[in-house]
Parts: sequence; structure tokens; C-alpha cells
Amino acid sequence: MIEVKDLHKAFGEVKAVDGVTFSARDGEITGLLGPNGAGKTTTLRMLYTLMKPDSGQVLVDGIDAAVDPLAVRRRLGVLPDARGLYKRLTARENIEYFARLHGIETRLMHQRRDKLVDALEMRDILDRRTEGFSQGQRVKTAIARALVHDPRNVILDEPTNGLDVMATRGLRAFMRNLKAEGRCVLFSSHIMQEVAMLCDRIVVIAAGRVVADETPDALRAQTGEANLEDAFVKLIGSEEGLAA
Repeated sequence: MIEVKDLHKAFGEVKAVDGVTFSARDGEITGLLGPNGAGKTTTLRMLYTLMKPDSGQVLVDGIDAAVDPLAVRRRLGVLPDARGLYKRLTARENIEYFARLHGIETRLMHQRRDKLVDALEMRDILDRRTEGFSQGQRVKTAIARALVHDPRNVILDEPTNGLDVMATRGLRAFMRNLKAEGRCVLFSSHIMQEVAMLCDRIVVIAAGRVVADETPDALRAQTGEANLEDAFVKLIGSEEGLAA
């Protein structure tokens, strides 16, 4: 479980994150939505300890990220906005390198690697250098690398961005499997259809603040809109109008 409590982060005079609070629960997929510049990526970077908040608290399975960031990292599997693969290494070598960084012994590493490779349908690219990979191949490799230590909490920053239809369908199925295993899945996306299909709860951020934290059905009811995209536009529009 990931808990965010009153997070604040400013860059000079700009308040990127201004009191964000929400929870992402085990066995659920939580969507983090917002327009460009809303504070989503900054919030995610604070969650996976890449960036320190000015104030507020991040708890992962009850562990305070400010007190024990290493323990929090062990409990997180992260697909960041920058995929960050080592281009001269093969997909197999990228995955195994991260497994060894986590101190996973060889036999268990091979078991986990093979399970992820099969689940992500990437056997055909396993021994190719990642330089020259398609966007979908890079994402699959980065996800396998992020999950090889078997974390209970998964953060995915726009995982289907730039993917074709088949790769997107495969990744959605993979996310549902993570949920079925009882993991906490938090992901950001700009694709409303995807959010509607996958999410148990949706957290909407606008102007650095949470303006909604509800189920998809509750968001539609709250805004009086039948379409989730229209509900989203109404939510961020009213917030940006107040901020102005």
C-alpha cells in the first residue's frame, strides 16, 4: 500500500505539488491523472524517492520514505517516465543486472526473469541489444527489470505511451494480473479509455492539488457526465478556473 500525506514541492516560486494526499491500496489499480504541468510526475518522483518533498510524508507498506528510503525502494517496482535502459546490454542482461543489484541469488533470478519474460511475451527479444528496440520492446524490458525483485507495489508512469494496439492490450492484461496477485498498482495515463477499463480508483491532480479521489462511476456521478473524459475536463477546468 502507498500512502501520500500532504506532499508539497516547489521549484522557486512555482508550487509544483501543493498538499497532495491520497492512498493506493493493495489489490487495486489506482490511476493518477492530470493535465500537463499538474504535478503528476513530480508526485511520482517523490513516491519512489528520486526527489525529496519540501514537506509531507510518503509511506510504502507503512515505511516512511524519508526515514528509510532504501527499504521503500525494495518494496517498489518503478517504470519511470525515462525508461533508462542500458543500450549496449541485451534485454536479458538489463534484467539480470538489476536482479544482482537487489542481491537476488542466481537460481531465483532465473526463475523470476523467465516468469516475467513469459508474462510480457518478450522471449523473442531477450538476447538482443536494447539499442534499436521499438517503444513497446523498451517498455517491456524496463518493466521486467523493475519487477525482477518481486515488489508488492508497482508504479508505472504512462506505461502505454507510444505503444501499438497489440502491445497496449498485452500490457493492460499484465497490469490486471498484477492486481489479481494482490499487488498495489499506481499508474499515470492520458488515455481515458485505458483509465476507465483498468482503474478501481482515480486520483485527479490539477494545479498541484488533488481535486478528486473516487471510483470511475463516482467521478461520473459527481460531475454529472456520462463520459469519463468529459468528467475529467470538468474537474480540471473548474480547478484551473479557481487557481486563476
